[in-house]
Amino acid sequence: MAEATLDGGKKSDAFVLTPEKLRRQRIARFFGEGFLLLVASFVAIVVLFIFYFVAVDAIPFFQQRGFVEFFSSTNWYPADEPGEFGALAIIYGSGMVTIGSALIAVPLGISAAICLSDVLPFSIRQYAKPVIEMLAAIPSVAYGFFALVIFAPLLQNYGGPILMWAWWLIAGPFVILAVIVVSDLLTSGDKGGANRETMRFIVTAVLGVLAVLFLYWVGKTLNAIQILSGTNALNVSLILSFMALPTIVSVSEDSLQAVGRELREGSYALGATRAETIVKTVLPAASSGILAAVILGIMRAIGETMVVWMASGNSSHIPDPWYNYLDSIRTLTATIAGDMGEADQVTGSARYHVLFAMGLLLLVFSFISNLVSERIVVRQRKILAGE
Repeated sequence: MAEATLDGGKKSDAFVLTPEKLRRQRIARFFGEGFLLLVASFVAIVVLFIFYFVAVDAIPFFQQRGFVEFFSSTNWYPADEPGEFGALAIIYGSGMVTIGSALIAVPLGISAAICLSDVLPFSIRQYAKPVIEMLAAIPSVAYGFFALVIFAPLLQNYGGPILMWAWWLIAGPFVILAVIVVSDLLTSGDKGGANRETMRFIVTAVLGVLAVLFLYWVGKTLNAIQILSGTNALNVSLILSFMALPTIVSVSEDSLQAVGRELREGSYALGATRAETIVKTVLPAASSGILAAVILGIMRAIGETMVVWMASGNSSHIPDPWYNYLDSIRTLTATIAGDMGEADQVTGSARYHVLFAMGLLLLVFSFISNLVSERIVVRQRKILAGE
């Protein structure tokens, strides 16, 4: 037993671990650990309850109508008697705008994060990053209002020139950065000083001319496009990409910064250039965080409601041709938001339960995406650790 002596030489039993004190400590530790476990599991419990309550109202639809009509038919007439609940076109519309926004936001966001982390000076970064993160504070209804009232008429009246200038402004910096990185990588094998600089200049000039011709050709093609309606998949994809950008840029930049200066300096000390260091050292080390940023950005796009409800045209059909982003579409979230008010009047009907089936589909897709991303992150960490 441990004993303590106070002033005056008197012994105190304050620190004596008697069997009674040991029992009380074990009880306190048990309840303390249980409380902390409950707090840590609260979010998971809430998610499980959401899954449960959505599934309870979604399963009756599949029991009544089956899976074939929901996943294979494009006929969406819930108000008819009997109603038709083919959600294939709606599912396709959700995937269409999600892929479109990801094609814009992911390369642009990762490129911006690389520039903030390893290219731009700190004095610019400390002002640029807060401005980008402010985009996340804008309410989604404000984005939707802008897309419907301002951007849709402009897109309809001046669609071609707008697409041309948007292509040059968005793709131009990305292509320039790609030319610099690729030219640096292609000439990294030549260790001669003057010869390497000459080769880098030649390669950069050739790639630069090809990049300018490519930008000009795509811009000229876009300028000739005529847009009949401004409320379409392209409008929604562009707005959703800007809504997803703050998440992708912020999380990716934090991941790149977390790599640390030591790894960068070690790469420079071994003779690597800045491009080689970014592509072969920094990006692989931060790949798990960048992947998490991409997944979060895509989840923001696929779960958005107001923008797609206001600016997509809400037309339940598959565009013709299937890749036509200038056609109106309809998404799962917009359908749930738009039809729930009317479906609630006939609670228990197929029209009511099909909306929960759509919600369950969104939850399952999000859950699977997170599982896949977590699996990729774990695998990447093992590869980096040499396991």
